[in-house]
Formats: sequence, C-alpha cells, structure tokens
Amino acid sequence: MAENIGSKLSKEYMTAQAATSEEEIPIDGLVKQRSVFCIITLIVGVLLLLIHAAFASILGEPSIPVIGLLGLMLAVRALELLWLRSRGQKLTEREARIESYVSITSMFVLTALLTYFTNRDENPYFVLLAIPILQCAYMFGLLLTILTIAAADTMILVWIWYFYALHPPARITEYLEIGILCVVYILMGLLVWFLVNQLKTNQVRLKNSLELLQTTRERLISEEKLAAVGRLASGVAHEIRNPVAMISSSLATASYPGTEEGERKEMFAIAARESKRLESLTADFLTYARPSPLRRSPVLMNDLLTYIAAVTRAHAASRGITIVSELEGDLPVDIDAPQMEGALLNLVLNAIDATPSGGTIRLNASLAGNVLSIDVEDSGPGIAEADLAQIFEPFFTTKPAGTGLGLAIAKSAAIAHGGDLRLSQNRDGCVTFSMKLTSSMLNQA
Repeated sequence: MAENIGSKLSKEYMTAQAATSEEEIPIDGLVKQRSVFCIITLIVGVLLLLIHAAFASILGEPSIPVIGLLGLMLAVRALELLWLRSRGQKLTEREARIESYVSITSMFVLTALLTYFTNRDENPYFVLLAIPILQCAYMFGLLLTILTIAAADTMILVWIWYFYALHPPARITEYLEIGILCVVYILMGLLVWFLVNQLKTNQVRLKNSLELLQTTRERLISEEKLAAVGRLASGVAHEIRNPVAMISSSLATASYPGTEEGERKEMFAIAARESKRLESLTADFLTYARPSPLRRSPVLMNDLLTYIAAVTRAHAASRGITIVSELEGDLPVDIDAPQMEGALLNLVLNAIDATPSGGTIRLNASLAGNVLSIDVEDSGPGIAEADLAQIFEPFFTTKPAGTGLGLAIAKSAAIAHGGDLRLSQNRDGCVTFSMKLTSSMLNQA
C-alpha cells in the first residue's frame, strides 16, 4: 500500500513539473486572463497620454505621431478584447500562442516608435515594456521571460546611448535612473514568474490530489457495495437456513415408518408453518431488493394514516398499547399509495413491538414549508447506541422472530418517493422515525 501511494505521489510530482515546463500556456480561463491584459494596456495607454499632456512643459506637447500611435494601440487592443470575447471557450492553444506573441511583439514596436517620436531622455513610454514582461512571466516559461526582460532592458539602454550620442553631453544621473529601471524590470519579471510558477505547480498538485481522492472514493464505494452484498447474502442464507432446516427435519420425522399419526400431523403442521414463514421472508426480501415501479395517484395523507391506525389498533390493543393519530388537515399528496402504505405499516408494527404495555404510539403528519413530514413515535426504550449505525441495514434485527427488513423496506420506499427516512428522536420514552417528502411530491391541485 505504501509503495502504491509513493508511486502515485511520484507521478503527481512529475505531472506538476511537466505542467510548469517551458512555454506552457494555461488554457483554462485563458480568455479572461488575456482580456485582463488588454484592459490593463488600455488603461495604461490613456494614463500615459494624460501624463504626457499634463507635463508638456517638461516632455513637450504630444506630437501627432505620438497621439496617432496611442490611438492605434487603443483601437487594436479594443478589437483584440472583442475578438477574445467572441472566441470564448473555443480559443485554441495555437490561437492563444499566436495572439500572445503578436501582442508582445507589437508592444515592443509601439514602445520603440513612441520613444523615437517623443525624442527625449525622460521617456514615460518605457513603462509600456512592463506589460510584455508581465505577459511572458504569466503565460510562458522562464526562458522566454528572461529573453523578454533582456530585450526590454536592451531597448532602454540602447535608446539612452543613442539619444546622448546625438545630444551630448550625457547625464550620469539619467544612466543611473535607467539602470534602476532595468533592475526593477528584472526583479519584477522574475518574481512574477516565480509566483505564477508556484501557483501552477500547486494547482496541478491539487488537481492530481483531487483525482486521487476521487479514485480512492470510488474504490471505497465499490468495496462498500461488495461488502453490503456480502452482508446481504449472509443475511439471506442465515434467515433461510433455519426454516429450511425445520422443514427438512419435520418432513424426515413425519416420513419415518414408526411415527404415530398425531406426531406426523404435528410435523406436517410445523413444515407448513415454516414454509409460510419462508414465503413471507422471500416476499419481504424481493420487496426490498426489487421494489416495484412507482404508480403515483392523488391520495389524502389523512385517510392513509387513519387506515394504518385502524388496521393496527386491534393488534396494539391486545398488548395494551394505544395508537393516537395527530393530523393537520387532509394533506393531499401524489404518491404510490400501496408502497407507502406498506412502509408506514412496517414502521407502526415495529413501534408496537418496541412499546411496552400501557404505552402510546403517535402518528403525526404535518406540512412545514414545502416538506411533508410523517412521524411515527413510540414510548418504548431508546435504541442502543451500538445499533444505530445498522438499524436501516437489511436483516439487522434485535427481535427474536424478526427478519430485519421492515425498516430497510420503509427507507427504500421513502427514497423511491424522493424523500428519506431517519431516526429523529431516540431517548427512553420517546423514539421517533420521521419520513419526509419534498415539495415535488405535493399535489398542487
């Protein structure tokens, strides 16, 4: 087991490394990411034009070529944004790469032209080079990021050298400022690449961990199903073995030549009784294992619970138990009446078996919002803590003559009706099983 886990973790690590390899473009959310860069470019372009105009006394008035280039950049980025929105999830990896390369290259060309037409050593348009650096750091690998940073720094240094070659003397302070800007670009690009790389690695590891968790969950569910089938088969074998053994021994005794007629009749009676018990057990098991399709029809829940109380009242009275119905109106519902009747009958019969003489069983149906709740409450002792996890499992019973299918059948019927059955109260003197049906089951007519 440890070796398997180690192998899976190794594969996960290798996948994470591959995901952060050179020139990888994450496709998920790519349209949103590229759109953000377009919007940032639009905002920066407008701000730079406003700054140039505000500091015209220092930088000079924006020339027509500068205004035209900035306008062209804004128009191209706006069109690019519209194109990305139109592509949506249909954007392919190849299209993403081409769009990114064109965007980065065009930004370098635009910056170079703006620098040339501005023709000053204090050039605010160098800030545009931060955008392709961030794009490379975010979208691509380390090598392209380093190359982009190197290209941006080289462009800045070459321009300063060229400018002072035409307009001497050179200012040392300007070289210092440009050097600091180049260092800032290096730190910014590498730091952003490192952080994005870490996020990608963690994302891949998380994805692989979730896939491993899902695989493990599916395997556990499969194993639990097999275990449930095993318990079910064991329960069926156990319950069938006893009546079959009784039938076999009774018939063997009855067929013995020296058996008296009275004893022979008694053995036949035992065999018949055990056959009936076996038939009942088989019918209950089939009801649980293969429930019939729902045949819904409008039913008044008040009438259904009144009928259940009526057919069980004599049996309860023979044991000194009182059955009380507490209903709120007619409560029309759309259900499979025979199936729900069988489920509720099982609940009430279980309650009678669990209630001591002199106790009371209450049947309650109420509507809270869009949920219909049917409660069967008895005044017997609480269910033992150790048994709570198994009470709805087939063939689990604490009664000497029980089959352990009553609660399992009732829960199966509740689930088939889009609801559920649970133990809502469990204490000495008050044990309540609650069946809830959602609003989709309510008859709105």
